[in-house]
Amino acid sequence: MIDKLQAVWRRRGRMAMIDAYFRVSLYLLPWLPVLGGVGPVMSETGGAPLPVTFAGVAMGLNVAQGALVVPLLNRALDRYLERGTTPRGLLLVSAVLTLVAEIALFGLFTVNGTADKERLSTVAVAIGSTVTPFFMAHSLVVSKRKFLAALAGCAAVLALLMLLTGSRLGALGMAVLLFFAGVWSLALARPTGWLLGVIWKLDAARGTETRLAVAEERLRFSRDLHDVMGRNLAVIALKGELAVQLARRERPEAVEQMVEVQRIAQEAQREVREVVRGYRKADLQAELAGARSILRSAGVECRIEGEEGTELSPEVESALGWVVREGTTNVLRHAVDVRRCAVRTRIDPHRSVLVMTMENDGVARLPDGAAAGSAPGSGLKGLRERLRPLGGSLTSSLAPSGLFRLTVELPVGAARG
Repeated sequence: MIDKLQAVWRRRGRMAMIDAYFRVSLYLLPWLPVLGGVGPVMSETGGAPLPVTFAGVAMGLNVAQGALVVPLLNRALDRYLERGTTPRGLLLVSAVLTLVAEIALFGLFTVNGTADKERLSTVAVAIGSTVTPFFMAHSLVVSKRKFLAALAGCAAVLALLMLLTGSRLGALGMAVLLFFAGVWSLALARPTGWLLGVIWKLDAARGTETRLAVAEERLRFSRDLHDVMGRNLAVIALKGELAVQLARRERPEAVEQMVEVQRIAQEAQREVREVVRGYRKADLQAELAGARSILRSAGVECRIEGEEGTELSPEVESALGWVVREGTTNVLRHAVDVRRCAVRTRIDPHRSVLVMTMENDGVARLPDGAAAGSAPGSGLKGLRERLRPLGGSLTSSLAPSGLFRLTVELPVGAARG
């Protein structure tokens, strides 16, 4: 059961994990004033029926407020992050619960009187604690200026009510306490929403940077193809038009022009094949440099370690280059979660094989085709087909910590050519 829960948690993605961590932490914070601020009033009732009733009502409403605060803060955070609308209904319910609880506590304050300073301070702390859940949610859906203005108004109303009891010092103290509770609620909720907003914006920016890197590669390919084909196609068009004009005049030179068109077309076809072959042929060093560049642009730390000076045949170098290219593609698919990637190449003298490992963190499940028994196809399955004629093998594994490892082994004879 625990393993399943861990697997579900890892599949959420790193950004979703961070988001959930901040949200759950925010959901738990209102329980601190409920338990630490409102809870003690139950022991300050003296056992009399009316104080017990007031304290019980206040405690029950605060517990209900603690349960309501989960959907309330969740939707308030979405509103702050501009992902949803203002939860007016939940805010209204929270305001009513807070108001009734405050009335119950004020009734308890009136019944107890001002003679017992210890009871007075306990009830005062409870009054300040009760407003915390509502204030936290309200601070997320309105501007700081509006929230502080509303907070000042609430403090003034509470001070006026305390003045009616004949306690000027108590009125000032309750007003200060309520204002402090509001500022404390603001300091808890708004920075959490701000941090979540910054984190999601950074993640979006990194995704945009990755897409721009891919787009830049496509533009490079299009420029190369244009440079190769542009002139040849222009010449073919001109000579074809000339051949048409000569053919209409029944001039024998038309045949020569069409032969020239044929030659240029064949030359263009050969050049296009060379361009495509250059992109389809995976040069190991070029692929390693490209992998480091594109992964860094995606925010992934890439480290490359290898056997310097190892001679590789063109076939082996191309196969290993394809391994790096496909491995990099898999890393980019999990770029939201991946933080580190390493490519290592070494010679195992005991088994006389060249071993290349490519590993990265942040993977919740094996990529498609990673299983050794998968049917032939694209991706990692296609890599096995490339390595098989060279006597090589490819294996993959996924550790519980999310570390994905791709291992290629090739005979040293094949590696040295």
